[in-house]
Amino acid sequence: MRDELTSAAHAAEAAGVDWISVMDHFFQIDGTDAGMLEAYSTLSFLAAHTSTVRLGALVTGVTYRHPGLLAKTVTNLDVLSGGRATFGIGAAWFEREHVGMGVPYPPVAERFERLEETLQISLQMWDPANNGPYEGKHYQLAETLCLPQPVTSPRPPIMIGGSGERKTFRLIAQYGDACNLFFQMGPEEIARKLDVLRGHCDAAGRDYSTIQKTIAGAGAAITELGLDGFTEQMRGYAKLGVDLVILIPPAGRPSQWIETLGPVVERLNDI
Repeated sequence: MRDELTSAAHAAEAAGVDWISVMDHFFQIDGTDAGMLEAYSTLSFLAAHTSTVRLGALVTGVTYRHPGLLAKTVTNLDVLSGGRATFGIGAAWFEREHVGMGVPYPPVAERFERLEETLQISLQMWDPANNGPYEGKHYQLAETLCLPQPVTSPRPPIMIGGSGERKTFRLIAQYGDACNLFFQMGPEEIARKLDVLRGHCDAAGRDYSTIQKTIAGAGAAITELGLDGFTEQMRGYAKLGVDLVILIPPAGRPSQWIETLGPVVERLNDI
């Protein structure tokens, strides 16, 4: 597993990939008992074996780590990678691993409350002028001291995952730098979702264009459509405003698949 992860990282950089992400789960989400590496130790390992790609979780479940420790962990990744960390976070959903690992799994409304407080705490910890306390409904910190501060200026970009139109999109408009939707939704639904996000941005006084729009899960389409067909499909998504496509490699030996991505990356960069 260690050698394959190293090979995959080297292949990604050689292919010109912009970002390597990992899931933040403790059990496999497909119900199998295959191995699952912990996200942030894996990202730290990847930081030591790469030099250009951005690194982040897609996305961290807010319930898994106390927000002060989480912000410190992301900061550490950013510092040791030379400013390459992205902070991906969401409300968490996989009940089985919560129960299995003994992690509290509050109702969805509370998870979103905790998500917003975690975003507020992280932003305060990444503000060198504010080391004071944080008093929230769910979290109380006597100090929000975070030293060293992130290398990325002014802080690591925040990607908020999820497609919930009422709560998630409001948080993206208020706190996020990027959103993430799923390729499987299809272009019409993604266009509709982005229109809803635009409305939240308008309501919050946020410039919609400053939010990076990403889609995940398009890897299999390369095989199904071929390079030309996939390029045309991605050109359509780009017209909707999608900035970044996240390709999920097939199981087995992902490094071998990633080694073939050079022409794909070139085509995507030209769109």
